[in-house]
Amino acid sequence: MKNIYRKIIETPLGEMYACAVDGGICLLEFTDGKNLDKKFKSLTKVLNAEIVEGDHHHFNQLEEELKEYFEGKREKFEIPLFTTGTEFQTKVWGLLTEIPFGEMRTYKQQSEFLGNVKAIRAVGTANGINKIAILIPCHRVIGSNGELVGYAGGIWRKQKLLELEKAILF
Repeated sequence: MKNIYRKIIETPLGEMYACAVDGGICLLEFTDGKNLDKKFKSLTKVLNAEIVEGDHHHFNQLEEELKEYFEGKREKFEIPLFTTGTEFQTKVWGLLTEIPFGEMRTYKQQSEFLGNVKAIRAVGTANGINKIAILIPCHRVIGSNGELVGYAGGIWRKQKLLELEKAILF
């Protein structure tokens, strides 16, 4: 059986679990986030692998890029990502990475970009099960009324991430 390596990383917004396989980072979540057990179980099942505590060569790059991001010195991540999801979920996550740094989009706008305005709920669901916070920036998606909604790491963190990005731009 293969291994998924897990490590706790410190950030200014709290500790995060990072998981890596040779293909890249496959999970980055705040340790107090919602549905962590489900996300870990999903990873082990899909990858037919076991989560083990330990170091992986991707963690050094991840920690460096996150440090630069929080210091306002990085707008785009270069670390390889290894996503596990359906074709639709993968499209939604890919679209998230195209939202420019410091900008926000609504779930409706995201579904329009996908070419299916009726897919708002499906887009929201895919955002919600994104396992790679910050690097796949689901924090940049807001409700149509401008409200900050749905962030597994907590709405206060979503607010802080958006404020950080705005402060860097202006």
